[in-house]
Amino acid sequence: MKNQIQTEEATKTAFTLPFINLLGYDIFNPMEVVPEFTADIGLKKGEKVDYAIFQNGAPILIIECKHWQEDLNVHNSQLFRYFHVTKARFALLTNGIEYRFYTDLEEANKMDEKPFLEFNITQLKDSVVSEIVKFHKSNFDEEKIFSNASSLKYTKEIRKVFNQELAEPSDEFVRFFASKVYNGRLTEKVMVQFKELVQKATNQQISERVNDRLQSALNKEEEKQTEQEIPVVEDENKVITTEEEMEAFRIVVAILRRKIGKERISARDTQSYFGVLLDDNNRKPICRLHFNSSNNYIGLFDANKKETRHPLGSLDDIYDFEKQLLETVGYYE
Repeated sequence: MKNQIQTEEATKTAFTLPFINLLGYDIFNPMEVVPEFTADIGLKKGEKVDYAIFQNGAPILIIECKHWQEDLNVHNSQLFRYFHVTKARFALLTNGIEYRFYTDLEEANKMDEKPFLEFNITQLKDSVVSEIVKFHKSNFDEEKIFSNASSLKYTKEIRKVFNQELAEPSDEFVRFFASKVYNGRLTEKVMVQFKELVQKATNQQISERVNDRLQSALNKEEEKQTEQEIPVVEDENKVITTEEEMEAFRIVVAILRRKIGKERISARDTQSYFGVLLDDNNRKPICRLHFNSSNNYIGLFDANKKETRHPLGSLDDIYDFEKQLLETVGYYE
């Protein structure tokens, strides 16, 4: 709607008041939300802040609003004056799109120059939402918010500095890494060389970590989807589990119990083979027993889940494959 909003008052009505309402405060109740709250400053009387939110008869948050096109950087001094003369512990400067929450971390009763929480309403992230929720009427706890404000503020500032270093490494940043890997004298020429190397290495490392996280998430999602697939329904009347298969299964369990608990080892018999699984999961096959022909085989899996069959002269031969069976379990840990 912003292109239709032409004035500061329209910004308050369309953007700021709905936000206050979302925080659980009744914008029509003057005991909770006070518009044009008087904040007298010294000899200057009649100074008013746009809104003050009250709880138990005392102001807990003062709000100064600007037109949505206004640059908030030039308006925090006004809110700074209001904060000093009110009892509210928190202040909000907003243009309906950007929101900046302040408190007095550095000096009591004096609003900090930098906000401890800052966000753009059109680019919300889950981590920010969890902080906004703390200002909800049902959750509001002044001491908890204040104690967390320091962590939020300095974490934000550290991330900001880090992003600046990634984009344009400072001499201090470059010197820190160069001194760890280079034994020679850090001359101006060497520093120029390392500035490019540090920028490349840090960005490459972050990119690789992001890709690893994405790949891990994709693999987990693929595994989840596979597990949720409808299994092939076997005709139970045609699946016959023999005593020989059960004896072989008990041998496999005896081998695997050296590494994992018995409860994690399960059997699933089919018309084609007798399968041994980890955690009863088709995506985690340990081995397959092929006892449906004149010759008996044990099917073992490699890291890519490719099965290789090995002939068994007797069930005791299964003990010969102890190492492979234990390695297979290790693939899924």
